[in-house]
Amino acid sequence: MIAIVDYGVGNIRSVERALVHVGAEARLTADLDELQRADGIVLPGVGAFAPALAKLSEHGLGRHIVELAGRGKHVLGVCLGYQLMFE
Repeated sequence: MIAIVDYGVGNIRSVERALVHVGAEARLTADLDELQRADGIVLPGVGAFAPALAKLSEHGLGRHIVELAGRGKHVLGVCLGYQLMFE
């Protein structure tokens, strides 16, 4: 399962449709346990950097995603999501 991080910002539905179109099982989630169980994580994003970073940090999602990536979890940041990964 590919987890699409739903943090209230971004183009999550278009990312979900694209993944499903190519045959992936995709799930929108902000649940830390689901992110951990996922085969991979997509961090989408469209919009202003500061509000998106605040939303991502609200529930510790950013820190958790970085920890998972450090342990070898595949993480793909799209557009603003890519920028957020390196902040």
